[in-house]
Amino acid sequence: MAPTTPIRIGAREIGPDHPPFVIAEVSGNHNGSLDRAFAIVDAVAEAGAHAVKFQTYRPDTITIDVDTPAFRLSDDHELWSGENLYRLYERAHTPWEWHGKLFARARELGLAVFSSPFDPTAVELLESLDAPAYKIASSEIVDLPLIELCARTGKPLVISTGMASVGEIDAAVRTAREAGNEQVLLLGCTASYPAPPSDSNLRSLPVLAQTFGTPVGLSDHTMGIGAPVAAVALGACAVEKHVTLARDDGGVDSAFSLEPHELAALVTETRRAWEALGTASIGPTTSEREGLRLRRSLYVVEDVEAGEPVTARNVRSIRPAGGLPPSEITTVLGRTFRADAAKGTPLTWDLI
Repeated sequence: MAPTTPIRIGAREIGPDHPPFVIAEVSGNHNGSLDRAFAIVDAVAEAGAHAVKFQTYRPDTITIDVDTPAFRLSDDHELWSGENLYRLYERAHTPWEWHGKLFARARELGLAVFSSPFDPTAVELLESLDAPAYKIASSEIVDLPLIELCARTGKPLVISTGMASVGEIDAAVRTAREAGNEQVLLLGCTASYPAPPSDSNLRSLPVLAQTFGTPVGLSDHTMGIGAPVAAVALGACAVEKHVTLARDDGGVDSAFSLEPHELAALVTETRRAWEALGTASIGPTTSEREGLRLRRSLYVVEDVEAGEPVTARNVRSIRPAGGLPPSEITTVLGRTFRADAAKGTPLTWDLI
């Protein structure tokens, strides 16, 4: 597979040679309030994230109003036990009339802003707002007609791979490419809410990149920021996390969402992790130059005169560098000084 080619969302390139692209997912954490949605967008920008993302659906475009067991969450679901799908999506959806206002606010603040469409009418709305990319949610990775429709816009596709087999991921990527779109970013994902860290399987990220020749990232539903920071060390070029103003405020996704100060920490620490990757080299770095000067070496540690023997009392291994290596101590002990030497003189071969 050819090396991965960066993709571009808004003004930023996303790929291994660029700092991680941090996407803040609002989802239903607006709690039905446009003012709260604005406040989340403002907080995302203040935290230093690079993009804010929404979900574009109506209850009727993602499911139907039926209340049989198949249309309810399991009773043992950690967050939404027994909830009816239609009612849950009714509560969580972002009204379509909000989209233009939210996109405008995000752009004013310098954020890239895009969304997950769940049917063709959502794509039509997002195209009217000139969305710079499309996110394919994990459950929609099997909806190849939706992927094809998004791919034909020519915009980058960010595809979450939660629950997907290699064959299903291949079908999604192949569908995008056959539609003429090579701009694909695959996100490793565990589609459980919240997700246990042990299910993250971050070691699969390099496998995704090598198998499909795309940049990879992480759509993370674990608690905290440890998993996404670790993901960067394994090649994640983008990180997506749900955000809220305060978990205690409640909301459909609040339990596993980051608060603004945590999002700011995520931005800082994922960039720091990326910077720390450096190159595959072993040896002193430029920043260690002063440390090299202060390494231990053999020094004369009391005044001596020519003819005196070298002893463990007048020559020791100390900091800084400049004298013979400490390993030479057994070689020089018992020899004699050729010349006088003051305390603090580095021991060199011409002195003995």
